[in-house]
Parts: sequence; C-alpha cells; structure tokens
Amino acid sequence: MKLIYSLTAFALAFAMPLPAVAATIKAVMYKNPQCSCCESYARYLEHNGFKVDIKPVNNLSQISSEAGVPADLEGCHTLMVDGYVIDGLVPVDIVKKLLTERPAITGITLAGMPTGAPGMGGEKVGPFIVYAFTKEGKAPTVYATD
Repeated sequence: MKLIYSLTAFALAFAMPLPAVAATIKAVMYKNPQCSCCESYARYLEHNGFKVDIKPVNNLSQISSEAGVPADLEGCHTLMVDGYVIDGLVPVDIVKKLLTERPAITGITLAGMPTGAPGMGGEKVGPFIVYAFTKEGKAPTVYATD
C-alpha cells in the first residue's frame, strides 16, 4: 500500500502545472565607451528580466540616426529589443509596455540623461516624458510619462 501511495504522490507531483517562468528578453545596447551610466542601466534591465549585450561604439550618433531616433531626442545609448529601438534611460515598465502593446512605431526615447532616471544618480524631478518615433519622419508623439 505504501508503494502505491508513493507512486501516486510521485505521479501527481509531475501532473501539477509548473509555475510560469518569464522568458529572458534579449537586447543589444550600443553606447559610447566613456559612458558609465549605460552599464548601470544595463544592470537595471538585467534585474528586470533582460539579457543585455553591450557594444561600445565610437559612432553612437550615427547608429541612433540610422535607427530612426530624432537627433533632438537622442539619449546616451541605443538599445535594440525585439524589433524596437529604445533610446536613453527609459524606465523598464515603459519598455515592457512597448513590448506587450507592439504599436506600429520604430521605437521610444527618453532624451538626454535626466537626473533620477534608471542608471542615473540623484532624485527624480518631475515626470519623464518618453516619446514614440518612426522612421517615416512623422513628428514624435508622447508614448508615456513616468
């Protein structure tokens, strides 16, 4: 009887559904070799389910431009994730929103290096405005605020 109970318990253990494990989101980050906040941002993303391949480059502005990022909205790095461009220190919840909603845009950007943004030090002052952009030259629109 003990053997039957043990075999039944063993079978039930394997019949129970396993908890869902979120897949790692792969990303490639292009950054200036001198910028250290980009490594902090990459660590922040990795703590939130991403695997970031960092590529130091000396032509970041050119890469950003070719990716469709408007020159006046460039951040300190350009990240390629699942067919989208994420430029700058965009909070991870907004990146995940983009990857879930999958809008017909090229990407999103948080221009500059605002104090308190993920990867930057200091206290956040005011909301972060994240813009959506396309390669077709349409005017950028507000995608989200944080």
